[in-house]
Amino acid sequence: MQGASRESYAATRAELEQLTDAAALATAAEEILAVAGLLRAEPRLRRAVSDPARTGEQRSQLLVGLVGGQIGATAQNLLGSLVAGRWSSPVDLLDGAERLGVETLVVGADRAGELAEVEDELFRFGQIAGGDSALAAAIGDSTAPVQRRFELVDQLLTGKAKPATVLLAKEAVKGFGGRSFAGALTRLVELAAEQRDRSVAYVTVAQPMSDADEAKLGEALARRYGREVALKVTVDPKVLGGARVLVGSDLYDGTVSRRLSDVRNALAAK
Repeated sequence: MQGASRESYAATRAELEQLTDAAALATAAEEILAVAGLLRAEPRLRRAVSDPARTGEQRSQLLVGLVGGQIGATAQNLLGSLVAGRWSSPVDLLDGAERLGVETLVVGADRAGELAEVEDELFRFGQIAGGDSALAAAIGDSTAPVQRRFELVDQLLTGKAKPATVLLAKEAVKGFGGRSFAGALTRLVELAAEQRDRSVAYVTVAQPMSDADEAKLGEALARRYGREVALKVTVDPKVLGGARVLVGSDLYDGTVSRRLSDVRNALAAK
């Protein structure tokens, strides 16, 4: 998003943060995502509700007048606030509407006391999909009908994960933020962690970590970054031993496989 768009989104996001009714937020999230889908499908409407020649109130009235009878008050208020802001382009508004739907889901899960579980379920879903090449190809195939890929998500998650997790996984399938399925899922995990005021550390080890070792690593990272850190641990025997830790763009690689690679490279350079 450009500068004006970022400011407009931030203003609506601040309004979202004031809401506390988890059930209303869950309903509003689905409604906002449905309206975002309408904006994606209707470029003329997208241009109309981001047209700088109209006042913010006129843009808000236009959108609410079109969809207000089909969505509840919470979604109406948030969407009305969103389109009333200044947007650098219709595409920025579309991105903002999609992100607003996702973040409304995240805030709703937080208000329900379920966000930590949703965050972990999304991460584990990514591990399941990433660990099966055929499944990863089927879910991540952007050329396949999205409804077919939604059915795969339902088969894997419905009844086994929180409803918010299922909906967020479907947003990843749709390529949230223009990302690949894996990239979108990673971003959703991070948004959930950010809502809980945490950073995410992706940890790769050769064998499962004990609870004590996880706690020790979490405390060390919290001291380094000045905030709580959510550990997302992947077991990969190929690293042989040690650990690889990725926090944002910071990579700490103390794995045996990395040390062996360094030795081989050093010997090759002689």
